[in-house]
Amino acid sequence: MPEPPTPALLFDLDGTLIDSVYQHVIAWRNALTVVGIDLSVWRIHRRIGMSGGLFVSALLRETGVSLTPAEIEELQSLHARAYLEQVDSVRALPGAADLLGFLTERGVPWAIATSGRMETAHSALAMLGLPEDTPMITRDMVRFAKPDPDLFLAAAALVGVEPRHAMVVGDSVWDLLAARRAGALGIGLQSGGYGREELERAGAFRVYTDPADMLTRIDELGLRQTI
Repeated sequence: MPEPPTPALLFDLDGTLIDSVYQHVIAWRNALTVVGIDLSVWRIHRRIGMSGGLFVSALLRETGVSLTPAEIEELQSLHARAYLEQVDSVRALPGAADLLGFLTERGVPWAIATSGRMETAHSALAMLGLPEDTPMITRDMVRFAKPDPDLFLAAAALVGVEPRHAMVVGDSVWDLLAARRAGALGIGLQSGGYGREELERAGAFRVYTDPADMLTRIDELGLRQTI
């Protein structure tokens, strides 16, 4: 009987590998303020992890404000600039670099799939001690971002596995919804601010505190060494 393929791990970035969720929240609040929208930070936080376009559409629906497509594009640019102004305060989450190193040493395929654009995501590579050729799919490389499955489907293709042989690691309900739509198993991390119950309801079959906790209990995922 043939040996089952080693599953690939597809990682979200913000709140999963780097501690950047609240910098994104503040960046969105600052950007929204510039265009005259005053919104509580908790409302913004609940949307972090979904694509910028859907994020803006949802907030506009909630506030009743109308913006032109050009103004929406400008809002996303304002967010990117506001985030980059804070990027020096962003750090890798505990255990993130060790977890990725562990997987690499054991020949377990992995990739990063983020709703962020390359403009804001690229700086994370240095934080995590990763090379420039790290397999990473960003928002500007796919048609739709989370909760659509495109990012994870593209990441699975990038490392040469079928989505059903992949596990998606994310910190938000949007990651887990996208994982389910891609046909992959979902693993939840609480390091982005969502609780265990929320992540489990969204489809996580395991929930860990952060990457360090996941690495400590990596045997629960049934990973096999392939080298």
